[in-house]
Amino acid sequence: MVVATERVRRPADFAVPRGPHRDTSCLFCGGHEDETPPELLAYRDAPDAPANSPGWRVRVVPNRFPALRVEGVLDRRGEGLYDLMNGVGADEVLVESADHHVKLADLAPAAVEDVVWALRDRLVALKRDTRLRAALLFKRHAADAPGRLGHPHAQLLATPIVPREVLEELDRARAYYDYRERCLFCDILRQELEQRTRLVVESEHVLALAPFAARFPFETWLFPRRHAARFEHADEAEQRDLAGVLRAVLRRLDRAIGDPPFTLVMHSAPFREGEGPSYHWHVEIMPTLSHAETAWRGGLPLNPVPPEDAARFLRDTPE
Repeated sequence: MVVATERVRRPADFAVPRGPHRDTSCLFCGGHEDETPPELLAYRDAPDAPANSPGWRVRVVPNRFPALRVEGVLDRRGEGLYDLMNGVGADEVLVESADHHVKLADLAPAAVEDVVWALRDRLVALKRDTRLRAALLFKRHAADAPGRLGHPHAQLLATPIVPREVLEELDRARAYYDYRERCLFCDILRQELEQRTRLVVESEHVLALAPFAARFPFETWLFPRRHAARFEHADEAEQRDLAGVLRAVLRRLDRAIGDPPFTLVMHSAPFREGEGPSYHWHVEIMPTLSHAETAWRGGLPLNPVPPEDAARFLRDTPE
């Protein structure tokens, strides 16, 4: 990891130009419920409202063109050196609002809480399927995305295997714990709270910080203060604080560098992983800035903004 201080830019240099506003009503918009597969979950103000009807605040539906399907059996088998199985899993779309033009950062605090709770509820439901071993929650935001891809949403992918990147993170965390008998992420939190130079937002239960070796300008991680391996085990106060801190970070990024494209990933332990002492669930937000030199050069990321500067700028940016 290289922090190229000689290439430091002003935060305004990363501002994302905005294109003309377009009306791109789509199947995720309110009133188009009959154009999606039947909903898996929805929160509505009217408790007696029928499923797949208007009036919802947040909605989860199967992907129309899924990478994995819940139907079928795994049928694990070998073919010479290779292991094969059927594409069984779940591919779900979490629609954050019925309004096409209101992104996550612009939602009211209670609406962001709805999004967090919907994710938690779907993870709990997917864990009941004994074929599934892990779930990935990710969100890609781009202000100029066309059609339904531009409607604020996240994607939840549940798989019958644990992805390699997840296994590698678990292994590194376990190796650190075996050597020091402490959680790596808890140690990170303790150090950041002592130094305070990379903190972005604090609440009673959740912290947002710029990681010491940030790979991207304005990369931000969100951690619960309490050690826990799985996001779905967070209690009500932690869920509420996560929603508040997430909203605060996204609003500051929006105002600081102009609604940047970003990828958000939830890191949570696999379904069969015990609530052990070595892993700590968290959220990573990685802006994608066209003027930043973030190309991986032989596996070495190049970041022109020191994380201390990025954290200070976001702290000083009002919501």
